[in-house]
Amino acid sequence: DAAIHSKAWYAATCDRKTAEDALYRSNKDGSFLVRKSSGQDSRQPYTLVVFYNRRVYNIPIRFIESTRQYALGREKSGEERFDSVAEIVENHQHTSLVLIDSHNNTKDSTKLKHIVRVS
Repeated sequence: DAAIHSKAWYAATCDRKTAEDALYRSNKDGSFLVRKSSGQDSRQPYTLVVFYNRRVYNIPIRFIESTRQYALGREKSGEERFDSVAEIVENHQHTSLVLIDSHNNTKDSTKLKHIVRVS
């Protein structure tokens, strides 16, 4: 997804800790960025990092080889698929994104509102 590199919300070489620290500093619900996934797995090339309610969520962005599309989180039936990572971001700037906390088994939702740049 070559178009991603020109986006303000894309933090190319940022690791998980750097991304999380930047979002905690922003301290605004709906703050977000997209970083390369740590695993370097072609099926999960990126991670959407979102701040909400004093927590940081790392949501995997999966690449679906068969359709050449992207989707968020674990594979599920009826999931939304997008032609680019930018489409995911643009969609969730208008439509709430469900945030699942697997530790506390809770669900929240927020829109992507504030781009966080990692310095």
